[in-house]
Amino acid sequence: MRIFSRIGLVMLASGMALAQAGSGSGGQVQNSSVADELKTLREAIAAQQAQINQQQQQMAQQQKQIESLQQELAGKTTGAAHVENAALSAANNVPAAGATQADVEKPKESPLSFRIGGTDFTPGGFVDFGNVFRSTSTGSNLNTNYGTIPFNNQIQGHTTEFRSAGQYSRFDLKISGKYGANNVLGYIESDFGGNDSSNVFVTSNSHTLRLRLYWVDVKRGRWEFLGGQSWGMLTPNKVGLSPMPSDLTTTFNADANVQVGINYTRAGQFRAVFHPNDKFAVGIGIENGDPYIAPNNQVVLPFAFNAQLTGGVPQVSTGQNSNGVPTLAPDLIAKMAYDTKFGAGRSFHIEAGGVLIPIRVTVLPLVPNSTFVHHSKLGTGVQGAVNVELFKNFRIVANTLYGPGTGRYMIGLGPQFVVVPNAAATDVDVSMVRAFDALGGVEFQHGKTQLAAYYGGVYFQRNAFPDTTSPLVVKPIIGFGGVSSSQFANRAIQEGTFDWTQTFWRNPQYGAVVLVTQWSYLTRAPWFVASGAPKNAHLGMAFVSMRYIIP
Repeated sequence: MRIFSRIGLVMLASGMALAQAGSGSGGQVQNSSVADELKTLREAIAAQQAQINQQQQQMAQQQKQIESLQQELAGKTTGAAHVENAALSAANNVPAAGATQADVEKPKESPLSFRIGGTDFTPGGFVDFGNVFRSTSTGSNLNTNYGTIPFNNQIQGHTTEFRSAGQYSRFDLKISGKYGANNVLGYIESDFGGNDSSNVFVTSNSHTLRLRLYWVDVKRGRWEFLGGQSWGMLTPNKVGLSPMPSDLTTTFNADANVQVGINYTRAGQFRAVFHPNDKFAVGIGIENGDPYIAPNNQVVLPFAFNAQLTGGVPQVSTGQNSNGVPTLAPDLIAKMAYDTKFGAGRSFHIEAGGVLIPIRVTVLPLVPNSTFVHHSKLGTGVQGAVNVELFKNFRIVANTLYGPGTGRYMIGLGPQFVVVPNAAATDVDVSMVRAFDALGGVEFQHGKTQLAAYYGGVYFQRNAFPDTTSPLVVKPIIGFGGVSSSQFANRAIQEGTFDWTQTFWRNPQYGAVVLVTQWSYLTRAPWFVASGAPKNAHLGMAFVSMRYIIP
């Protein structure tokens, strides 16, 4: 409209100039002036026409770009497993005013991903054909029971075992979305390593589905909150305090029970994490506790109080109580982590944490007219870990945990506490068992090949004493690790491991085929061995697992 207005003004001015030229009597001077003005006006009109042509060309190019974008968008959304959001305008392909990030088309994390509204659903997992050979018979499946390695003076010490199973196959589902200022992430993971029936290997091999992980994580600003069943905060990380399995240092091992020296749990918990900046993370959380004295009679309880502690609803856990045992309060865990880059973009992670473990037992003292009394102790532990990319694709990893009462976090290989009778044999108290574990290793990746080597160990301190409540004249030694204690009351267990993982084929649309191998050598040393018996038990084992990983 502005262009046409200018043309009208030019024509009006030209008419007025011609009228003045025809009615005046100025002769050649006036005619020359009118001619100059007409020339100027013609040049202005020509310039305006050139601008009009240029603008028309630009509009034609923009229209072509719009049509191209429309065709591209239509090609992406045709047959896609998501719902088109109404905030996308069909006219101009731009987000509507006030649209959130969840309303805008985002790249798919996996070809199997799909959207419902503003929420992304990404399935994952793998199909696993696992095989393990052990030089002695531990009675384990694909998850090794490190605490029961047999001695060579037993039949099991001269019996090899081989297992093939698909029970470690796994599936997971990640659910994510942004709702206002909240970034929400949900995660569920399951495999078939549950409590199998006694005849599982006879015919059907019907391994039991189990829940590994199930949690929801909400990030808002600098805060992050998680609730559900997750890897515990004492599990070493390689990135921040992230709960995602890929952000944890749990080795390359094929063994479903990970590795001696790795401290971990997967338990019900709630945690709050504060991120003051991109490098620091500080968190505190509560985790389901379990007053644990370990299986296989590792801890012997006072004779006169055994029924009070183990009868009815037991007050102590041997790892065989499907409904758990009474707890005073959840375990309290705090942890901080620092992440940075150095050199040519190599990653550096360090963390430190601590845990408080409340333990309580209730007994009726063996005195007339007594009432029930409570005896409580607070276990403590400190944890640390590092994960450093020393060279490109070459990492050094290490972690440790130490403290009285921390044995349950060390793959449950030793007890948290013992129950001590008083000198008068009328009452008891709680005493913690000190424990220590550590692991060091290297991890290397080159192309489709991953190599790793780890060495880890765990140590439990003796905590034994006479049983003053025993009716025997010579009071037996009870507690943990005393004379004539169980051969499974372990002083130390050590494991060295070498891993080789080879990817044979990978396609972003169809997944990957991966060979996972592991070779390990273990030793186990109990606190007490009978005269003439071996001092240590030994085990060599090899895993070979073929996996198809879904995209």
